[in-house]
Amino acid sequence: AQPGRPVHGGIKPAELRALGLRPEDVLDFSASISPIGPPSGVWQALQRVELAAYPDPQCLELKEALAGHLAIQSGSGRSDSLRTISLDNILVGNGSTEIIHLLARAYLPAPPEGNPGENRCSVLILTPTYGEYQGACSLQGAAISTLDAGPPPDFSWDLDLAAKLIDSQMPRLVFLCNPNNPTGSYLERSDIDILATAAGKAGALLVLDEAYLAFVEHPWDSLAMLDQHNVVILRSMTKDYALTGLRIGYCLAAEPVIARLAAYQPDWSVSSLAQAGAVAALADSGYLARSRSEVARSKGFLIQRLGSLGFSVPPSAANFLLARVGDAPFWSGKLARKGMFVRDCTSFGLSEYIRIGIRPLPDCQRLIQVMEALA
Repeated sequence: AQPGRPVHGGIKPAELRALGLRPEDVLDFSASISPIGPPSGVWQALQRVELAAYPDPQCLELKEALAGHLAIQSGSGRSDSLRTISLDNILVGNGSTEIIHLLARAYLPAPPEGNPGENRCSVLILTPTYGEYQGACSLQGAAISTLDAGPPPDFSWDLDLAAKLIDSQMPRLVFLCNPNNPTGSYLERSDIDILATAAGKAGALLVLDEAYLAFVEHPWDSLAMLDQHNVVILRSMTKDYALTGLRIGYCLAAEPVIARLAAYQPDWSVSSLAQAGAVAALADSGYLARSRSEVARSKGFLIQRLGSLGFSVPPSAANFLLARVGDAPFWSGKLARKGMFVRDCTSFGLSEYIRIGIRPLPDCQRLIQVMEALA
């Protein structure tokens, strides 16, 4: 990674070249996306896109599809109550990462040139977590504070302390990933309420990143939190539907928040291909349930076999697992040379852990075979 840039999963072509490997010879466990591949209708939808035409900058058709999808989800047991999401409550982005940067730009104005310490806005990030929150806020010159989770296996935060920090620091933004990346911990509504209430009193936005929510077996109704008007919910269709190459995500928030973010978003940042692929993915109503089923099957296998190798595996509500292997750089390097790419969690401050994204069961079986040979 470039100095100062957030570290991400996913195989880089330069890594493969350095190792003398071809893309078709490797398995990527370093990224955490749906293990069953894109919905079958996506490719057909992409072939119908007119490449000579500009994309819709408002993403109207996709926002309509998302509103319908969210209403169906809320009425099908994946949420507590049926609720209507207005198109004015939705912003679509070039991945949820673009929206994180829009939040930083819209709510953390850069300090005057030549006075980097002047008018610094503060941010609170619950860590360890996705590095792009800090990366985006750092570009704005924000004063960033973090609250580290407690030890494994729970990796739980002291939320009362978090509320006190919000009260004393008066941040503009509070970032929480739920389920969290890389720990997989999942907070309940009562936990999030503590943060949302404190953020509301401080005039802060609580950014609830639900990039991995689609893989939670029994989620609570986070859409109800939009009634509080200071909560922004991030979702990632990239991960939900294995649309990684298309880059597509969205956020849900009160209309004034959406309007403020949209003012900073360049026109046409979401391509026609991404919009068409996302609409087609949402049309496959059974897809997410099939994906969760495959995740559960592979997770059960990995938990059992990693445990038999002597590696502790904290509980994870998401489509990835942490494995405490002792020396993460050693293990990730050894596995990469065998064509198995996992995420070295040193960049998260967890140098004893690797993160394993859930893939189809045969791929997971191959990974365990290699790990057994290296153990």
